Amino acid sequence: MKNEWPLWEIFIRGQHGMSHRHVGSLHAPDAEMAIKNARDVYTRRNEGVSIWVVEARHIAATAPGEKGPLFEPSESKVYRHPTFFDIPDEVGHM
Repeated sequence: MKNEWPLWEIFIRGQHGMSHRHVGSLHAPDAEMAIKNARDVYTRRNEGVSIWVVEARHIAATAPGEKGPLFEPSESKVYRHPTFFDIPDEVGHM
């Protein structure tokens, strides 16, 4: 018997931020209610301009113990490191 609403992960983009950041989790029956609840809980002082909600069961993640095997192949591709590129000052935040 399932009596609990699904868990939603909440991401907020701040007024001065360029990307969304994870701020917490909450339970809600659907995405619309999750957004409304996230607004009430996580943006009480008008600190956000955008809210994303993602049902937690749809998030796939790696385990910290998988770091070595997962990321080691990129070590041999030094051309991917940003030290090989000159970024003009006009580009700004990247």
